[in-house]
Parts: sequence; structure tokens; C-alpha cells
Amino acid sequence: MTQIDTYLSQAIDSYPYDLKETIESLDYALSYDENNVGALCLYGRVYSEQMPRYEQAKSYFQKALSIDLQAIEVYPYYIQTLLLNEDFDEAKKLINFAMTVKGINKLEVLSKKIQCLEILGEYDEVKQILKEMELLLLNFDYKDFIEETKKRISNKEKLLKETVVKKVKKK
Repeated sequence: MTQIDTYLSQAIDSYPYDLKETIESLDYALSYDENNVGALCLYGRVYSEQMPRYEQAKSYFQKALSIDLQAIEVYPYYIQTLLLNEDFDEAKKLINFAMTVKGINKLEVLSKKIQCLEILGEYDEVKQILKEMELLLLNFDYKDFIEETKKRISNKEKLLKETVVKKVKKK
């Protein structure tokens, strides 16, 4: 194990419980190799999930992907950061690209796409993606997510219909 691997392992072990130790270990790791994709990704996560400084997080994720487009561990965190920062068009583009990356967890990426579309109120598209996810299922890891999302979307559609009916009655 190299020195950078040691520091990166320490950062991973410390995250998210000891941010001081995480950041210190990441700084050491990046001092050995400023282009270490794992360290850049974890730094992006720190800025996105703990700080939240989405623009800084995005820069770390962008750098990581500029070094290695096949870094499948980066995509879900980067997409989530884009969603939190309300960069929906950028998120959609990244999702579409991520789906072409060999070895990526397509179910995880599709779950992010569902989040994006649900935020935007595109419920019919969400339903289509849920069907696509069901076809990709190989175990029960995402079964609960699919079922809960179906219920949530159904409830939202009912609320929208009720709201429209109430508006019509008021007129």
C-alpha cells in the first residue's frame, strides 16, 4: 500500500464522522498526487454533503472526471450535487452520459434521474423510468425505492388533480 492509499483510506474511514481527520488525510493524499480521483471525489462529497458549498464540490467532481471519465464512483455524488444546486439541465446531461459508462450502477443513476424529474414535476417520465428500473432489477436492492416512488408520484398526481378541481370550483 502506498502512502497516498494510506491517507485516502484514513479519509474514507473518518468520513463523515470526523471531518477534521477526513480533510487532513485528504490534504495529505492530494499533496502526494493532486490528481487522485478518489481523493478528489471525497473532497467533493465533503463540500456537497457537509458544508454545503456546491460550486466548490462541483469543481472537485469535474476535476476527477476530467482525469478519468470511467471513475464510476464519482457520477452519483456529482449528480446529487447538481440536483441540490438546482442545476437540472446539467444533471440531465450528466445522467445521460453516465448511463453510457461501462460498469456504472445504472439503477443508481436512474434513481437520480427520477429525483431530477420528480423535482421538475415530470411524473409521466418518472413512471417510464420506474418501468425501466424494474426491467434492470437483479435483486431486491431497489425494489423498495421503486414501490415508494410509485406511491409518492401517485399521491402527488392526486394532489395536483385536487388542486385543479378546487381552482375550477372557485371560478
